Amino acid sequence: MEKGQGPRKVLITGTAGFIGFHLARLLLAEGFEVQGYDGMTDYYDVNLKRRRHAMLLQNPNFKAVEGMLEDQARFDAMANEFQPDIIVHLAAQAGVRYSLENPRAYLDANVIGAFNVMEAARRLEVKHLLMASTSSVYGANELMPFTETEKADTQLTIYAATKKANESMAHAYAHLWSLPTTMFRFFTVYGTWGRPDLALYKFVAAILEDRPIDIYNHGDMYRDFTYVDDLVRGIRLLIDAVPVRPVDGVVPEGDSLSPVAPFRIVNIGNSDKVRLLDFIDAIEDCLGKKAIRNYMEMQKGDVPATWADASLLQHLTGYRPNTDFRDGIARFVEWYRAYYGK
Repeated sequence: MEKGQGPRKVLITGTAGFIGFHLARLLLAEGFEVQGYDGMTDYYDVNLKRRRHAMLLQNPNFKAVEGMLEDQARFDAMANEFQPDIIVHLAAQAGVRYSLENPRAYLDANVIGAFNVMEAARRLEVKHLLMASTSSVYGANELMPFTETEKADTQLTIYAATKKANESMAHAYAHLWSLPTTMFRFFTVYGTWGRPDLALYKFVAAILEDRPIDIYNHGDMYRDFTYVDDLVRGIRLLIDAVPVRPVDGVVPEGDSLSPVAPFRIVNIGNSDKVRLLDFIDAIEDCLGKKAIRNYMEMQKGDVPATWADASLLQHLTGYRPNTDFRDGIARFVEWYRAYYGK
């Protein structure tokens, strides 16, 4: 917090979700005033979402409203009352694989919902709009590590396509309304209070319950596993890195800043690609128990590898995520055993 400055007001969508919960907790610890908004959908265990919100509500600087992003009247009423300085839009229909089964949910939440958030940000003239994208937008790109300045036009799932649409929509709004906007692309986030549909959560639960785990592409997969505490620290620091429309369209080399808008895309990743089989080995070591491995072909829409170039994040904030995946797994397992009493 800047010297002499009172609590800044941040509206976060998705505060009962995995990443939104961790970001809200971090901002509250730093003295921010946080307004949460979450739809409490049943995509996964709602009790887990309610537990997260209950923890946040112990802080008097946190308030929450339940509602769907598509419900513009409800969202606007909440935003109008709170009058945020900053909006961080994290709520979305997540999950690459679920987008194969229920693509319409992604259009409703990720396109219409994001539009409603952008409209509120424009109307309320917030100082900075920050919105979540995903490493999945890199799609079929093969040049690694992925950098924000390379073209990303080959999305392989509806989920990825909706997030790329968000980037394009947000750029247009930043240009038209001089709305400072930062999009961040997440890379395989994991950690405590995580989502039950994420690989680490599923693997730990299955191994402890003597159920087999599905390993796609026979384990020949690589991911840039990013620990959630590192991720939200990156978001927190980007809040203060407000993009400014460049003079005469001149953009510094290596910067994803738009030449025609106060708009930037930033990778948040660990800058380290880890082989999936090494990740599973580390889980087994941590649990002291071997997995029953069910090797499978590549899942439709999946990619064999992701790997972030996070040098722009470091340039803008002085910070780079660096939690070793073995340490992150150990923290998650400790939380999981405590939460479920296993």
